[in-house]
Amino acid sequence: MGEILNSVPPRRKRKSLMPGARLDLCSEKKWRMREVDAALLLLCICYAPMVASDETRRAVCTTRICLRRKREQTVPSDSSLSGRKSPEIHRMSETAQALFKEIAPAHRMPHAKVTVVGVGQVGMACAVSIMQKGIVSELCLVDVVADKLKGEMMDLQHGIPFMSPCTIRASVDYEITKGSKLCVVTAGVRQREGESRLSLVQRNVDIFKGIIPKLVANSPDAMLLIVSNPVDVLTYVAWKISGLPPHRVFGSGTNLDSARFRFLLSEKLGIAPTSCHGWIIGEHGDSSVAVWSGVNVAGVALRDVKPDIGKKADSDKWQDEVHKGVISAAYEIIKLKGYTSWAIGMSTGAIASIALRNTRSVCALSVNVKGLHGIDQDVYLSLPVVLGENGITHIVKQNLNETEIQQLQKSAAQLYEVQCGIKGL
Repeated sequence: MGEILNSVPPRRKRKSLMPGARLDLCSEKKWRMREVDAALLLLCICYAPMVASDETRRAVCTTRICLRRKREQTVPSDSSLSGRKSPEIHRMSETAQALFKEIAPAHRMPHAKVTVVGVGQVGMACAVSIMQKGIVSELCLVDVVADKLKGEMMDLQHGIPFMSPCTIRASVDYEITKGSKLCVVTAGVRQREGESRLSLVQRNVDIFKGIIPKLVANSPDAMLLIVSNPVDVLTYVAWKISGLPPHRVFGSGTNLDSARFRFLLSEKLGIAPTSCHGWIIGEHGDSSVAVWSGVNVAGVALRDVKPDIGKKADSDKWQDEVHKGVISAAYEIIKLKGYTSWAIGMSTGAIASIALRNTRSVCALSVNVKGLHGIDQDVYLSLPVVLGENGITHIVKQNLNETEIQQLQKSAAQLYEVQCGIKGL
């Protein structure tokens, strides 16, 4: 205790500071009290108030002042396009000070920060969908085109009064993404009309090399949700580049394909899509697999009602009208409007909501399937998974029939072949 007391400087008159100036703990003689020493002093006062000397009491008072000054240090401003200070501590303007009586500093620690990389049609559809879910306190946008980035940020900010409040920031600098819980990557070159998703891969790999390391450096504990196409291969690429555990790197996969599948099933059955249960697994693309053996309505398997459903002998042409409709949907939309955006945006918003709310819901995401269904390679493709705040915790072991397993293995082989052809990974 004697050593602790000897380190306390004599009490001096405090110097006035300019507004916003930074103040070190007890700047007199550059003295700094360690928190351990402070705790010891406080314990002494709490347990022996009658014994403590005046010198000890002065030391404790000095400690309390120093710790309070440390908490009240000015937060440095960031370099975001919004030009606003970091939201950890909100400082009122002169008008606000005249309007309100401040009782305590408004510490605002974001409970759910999400970053969206890429502000093209898909990226902005994802951002809007995530905002409408009311799950984020801070949404950060990153892109290489500063003017468009700032314009999109302002456009979203002006819509905040119509939904749950959140802070929207934008920057070309990845430092803005620091502390994100979820990073959604939509950046990449656009799929051309008639172009297979797999032919996109090499063009987008080089782009990912400039994105993924920066995201991980600023948010090492974040989950990475890959939306860019070809999503399965690029999710694998992101996993390899990031060095993160595989359960925290996943792709949007066939979550949208499964939604399209249920919609087309509902159209053919004349009921609501939410009442149709079925899954598309494998590649998000041409080699996807429709799990006809599991399609059901209210627990009634359609294969029990119509044994040849999904087969060539099917007189109702379920395979041609439903599964092939799922595969061709993106190509048709791109032909008509030039790109897809809204459905994948809504799918991404749903995935983000599941992860951040920790609902542990099941959805079809692109995940490392090594060791499942006879697949022995590190391949990312879609299977139903359980998703929560720590990423993917479980993969559902579907009871696939022999035909479905063969189709899934074929899909995995095609994706693995593409992975092996990637240069510079």
